Amino acid sequence: MRILLTGSSGWLGRSLAPLLARNGHEITGLDVVPGADTQVIGTVADRALIDRTMGIHGIEAIIHGGALHKPDIIRYPRQAFVDVNVSGTLNLIEAAVAAGNDRFLFTSTTSLMVRADVRDGAGDAGAWWMDEDFGPIEPRNIYGITKLAAEQACRLVHRDHGIAALILRTGRFFPEDDDTHALPSGPNLKANELLNRRLTVEDAAAAHLAALEAAPQIGCDTFILSAPPPFLRAEADELARDAPAVIARHHPDAADLYAAKGWTLPPTIDRVYDPSRAERRFGWRAATDFGSVLTALRDGAELPFAHDPDYTSPIARQERDACMC
Repeated sequence: MRILLTGSSGWLGRSLAPLLARNGHEITGLDVVPGADTQVIGTVADRALIDRTMGIHGIEAIIHGGALHKPDIIRYPRQAFVDVNVSGTLNLIEAAVAAGNDRFLFTSTTSLMVRADVRDGAGDAGAWWMDEDFGPIEPRNIYGITKLAAEQACRLVHRDHGIAALILRTGRFFPEDDDTHALPSGPNLKANELLNRRLTVEDAAAAHLAALEAAPQIGCDTFILSAPPPFLRAEADELARDAPAVIARHHPDAADLYAAKGWTLPPTIDRVYDPSRAERRFGWRAATDFGSVLTALRDGAELPFAHDPDYTSPIARQERDACMC
């Protein structure tokens, strides 16, 4: 298919565009900054640019991975988030309908599910077990609010026009350090998060490919993308009190492998993302999970996820370079 991929210069786009190409698709990348797989420079908020791009390149499907993200909150006003994340998404899916496309993928975020009480820690039943039916949804910042509004726009256009619209709420896959947690260290934290809220960028890309192929048969649905947790839902209460004990039940040598590395296991876990619907409905399951980390530690091999504390997004890097001129 001839696919328009937005956010093609970003972290996900750099993995997704080559994967799509290897699977026979012809990719037109659109981003606000240049990149190896970006042919069109511009914003999704520009409807005229979107319409021209659709026509010139004969686009047959859209994967909308571009957005302003949580770290951008300090750099952009709220209106910019509305323009890009909401109006931009509506521009794209309406252009897809006008072009006769039969499928549209929207890259959303599990972040919009983290309302204030989730952010504060475990609930009365222990760790929050967060699947696609978790609610109510009350995003805590403009990023989450606009991503939720964009999801609703996708559902609306699907209802009105029938285009298949899949919403992929991705867990964490960024390579840089967490901007809110200094301890444990970056790789240790990423390894811990593969227990409950993270996936690799390669797995995120693979999920988009699988969803693209299955979209017409599904119609419209929302999916959480995360590494499969090793836990049972019945263990939620214990996870909130003594996560190492639950981890030891499923991975008996985890504590020893961590100790040899100088790492620490999480003392408690207050939320778990459940990605099982994606496996049931379009056959995707993350290839890398917490067990993959332990295998690497046993074998003295390279860790199975990217960690780059110096990584900055293309747009942030462009702004930084402009300030240095």
